[in-house]
Amino acid sequence: MSAWLRPAGLLALALFSLLSPLLLLLGALVLLDMGRPVLFRQRRSGQNGQAFEMVKFRTMRDARDGRGLPLPDADRVTALGRFLRRSRLDELPELINIARGDMDFVGPRPLLTETIRAMRQDGRLRGAVRPGLTGMAQVSGNTLLTVEEKLRFDLWYVRNRSAWLDAWIILRTLLVVVAGEKRINWHVDEARPPHWGG
Repeated sequence: MSAWLRPAGLLALALFSLLSPLLLLLGALVLLDMGRPVLFRQRRSGQNGQAFEMVKFRTMRDARDGRGLPLPDADRVTALGRFLRRSRLDELPELINIARGDMDFVGPRPLLTETIRAMRQDGRLRGAVRPGLTGMAQVSGNTLLTVEEKLRFDLWYVRNRSAWLDAWIILRTLLVVVAGEKRINWHVDEARPPHWGG
């Protein structure tokens, strides 16, 4: 089946069409605030380690110090960028990645290839499913979690994924967008990866 004909792909295309006025507005705001390019593009590791180009709205300026080196991320994120990250609106262009079959609505967030490689066996297990727009780690604390804790939740998701779990994570994501991130330790013990670093 073509990636574009997958149920998730068709839904992503429908949502992209429905949200196109919002996407155009956000794109215009990013252009006015940060200039070109409007989209941030980066190679990420997908299912079974297959690399793909992830797209999202830019949230940082290209600001550099006297030596020409980029300033720290905290100094480059604009007020608009913080709003886009807080509301998760910067992720909306990833609907195209879902339509192409690179991503799904729910799954571990796509990471850099070298990050996955450093996880070794756990990275391969994590990559058994498509990366997602949102995931178990994102509704369990996200930026409040350590890298190891995020991996625990990602592997727990891979072992326990189901349509019901995906629906629950999507509902939790909407709650996080409204109420903000909160660290939650559900499944923290059984989410511990059996081969951390192995």
